[in-house]
Amino acid sequence: MSISARNQLAAKISAINTGAVNDVISVITAQGDTLTTVITSDSTKRLNLSVGSDVIAIFKAPSVIITTDNDLIYSSRNQLQGKITNITDGAVNAEISIETDNATPITAIITSQSVKNLNLSIGSDVTALIKASHIVLAVKQS
Repeated sequence: MSISARNQLAAKISAINTGAVNDVISVITAQGDTLTTVITSDSTKRLNLSVGSDVIAIFKAPSVIITTDNDLIYSSRNQLQGKITNITDGAVNAEISIETDNATPITAIITSQSVKNLNLSIGSDVTALIKASHIVLAVKQS
């Protein structure tokens, strides 16, 4: 599969909470991090998803919010703690590579000004926030 989204994580479905319109699906990445996504019930059926299904959790780098403030409580369903492993700084934006505490790789795109405001550097402890509605699930065609 070739797509432009930077974050493509192999995962296995651990739970499906079915709703009338949307389903809340929890997945565990190959490294052991849990992510939650919200997709339509129609998509769950069309992709033939069930507990134990292998999936790829996909989300774009600009959908990742980085925080260094652990004194706040966030509404985001997905909150992954980790460390910054690389920063590629540009004139306007910066690409931030994060490795979660379970070694799941996450890429974020934030403004270069935010890198300065948050005083980010390689080795900084951060939390990556990803809204459940920003994660798309894909399956391999059989």
